[in-house]
Amino acid sequence: MIIWLIGISGAGKTTLGRKLEKYYKEKGLKTYLLDGDEVRNLFENDLGYTDADREANIKRIILGAYLLDRNDIIGIICNISPFQHLRDLARRKIAGYNEIYLDKDIQVSMKNDVKGVYKENMGKTDIVGLGQRFDEPVNCDLCIKVDEMTEEESFEMIKRYIAGKYGEDYDD
Repeated sequence: MIIWLIGISGAGKTTLGRKLEKYYKEKGLKTYLLDGDEVRNLFENDLGYTDADREANIKRIILGAYLLDRNDIIGIICNISPFQHLRDLARRKIAGYNEIYLDKDIQVSMKNDVKGVYKENMGKTDIVGLGQRFDEPVNCDLCIKVDEMTEEESFEMIKRYIAGKYGEDYDD
């Protein structure tokens, strides 16, 4: 299965992804976390942040997720994934695709700015949600309003969704 966590910068994708990775590994399940930044680094940051560059990077991530799914590895993908047409492509191509939208208010993300994305890039480049579009998901499998709950509550919500879809092997 592929658990694809989407949302703006600062929504908690990597934080929740790491928790899921640790949880499934402790259960003895083959798991791999693939972060959008990791893919950019692998290719020596050859892409910028235009729509076309973001699309190219997401297509690389889709390929990685596809290969994980085909090899029975739980793939946890942490990526903004702002374009609906590419999320639709991933859903068509990846049998075990599960899209989880971490719905976060951009003002809260800007205030907290854990990775410094907003502070370091404001006025220098378009940021997804500010100047660069983020297509609201039209058919996500799970939507979590992360500003309204704790990290642990969000984590439990994802675990319940996965267990409900795939069975007790994926639950406590």
